[in-house]
Amino acid sequence: MLFKGLTVPVRIECDAETKKFEIFVETPSTASLLLKEVGTEKGSSNCLEEKIGNLTLEQIANIVKAKKDIFLDKTFKNAIKTVLGTALSVGITIEGENPRVIQQRIDDGEYDDKIKEDL
Repeated sequence: MLFKGLTVPVRIECDAETKKFEIFVETPSTASLLLKEVGTEKGSSNCLEEKIGNLTLEQIANIVKAKKDIFLDKTFKNAIKTVLGTALSVGITIEGENPRVIQQRIDDGEYDDKIKEDL
């Protein structure tokens, strides 16, 4: 399971009249999933200079797939770019590059052969 070992948000809905309740296990934050992939517990305190790890574009795509039901993005490409933005903010490089570079390459169509899925 992708979320094993992660703290996940839990929502409990209660009906006061019937005393029945439902428990909903939510998806962990994007940052938590990225940090798990890198194998660390916290992000960089200076993300512009201190990098905490490197991921592949495939790992980023897997995170998008894990969270696809809650993304507001309309396309898989945009969802990947959103996750790349989070990777930048926690100090993670993608395939040895700054995530902004990868975002620009996606915009330029360089990864069209790798990013074909729909949300």
